[in-house]
Amino acid sequence: MGKKDKEIKTSVRVGISESSQELHFETLLAHEKVVTLANAAISSGTTLELVDIKDRTILVPAGKISYIEIGDTSDQKVGFTSL
Repeated sequence: MGKKDKEIKTSVRVGISESSQELHFETLLAHEKVVTLANAAISSGTTLELVDIKDRTILVPAGKISYIEIGDTSDQKVGFTSL
């Protein structure tokens, strides 16, 4: 396992006002940091700036944000298990 395999990823889903589309991506920022950045952008009316796990920068003007869903992805599992 590499270093990135052990890092916590935070899932972010941003609803865009006046659009049926939403942004969905993962970031290596901690859940609390994403909440802090989102609250700061919304309260000041500036742009929310986050970087995803592929090192791409996502910019969303605060006035276009209709909702933000933030959650940790560390406990999501794929596959079948026996009970």
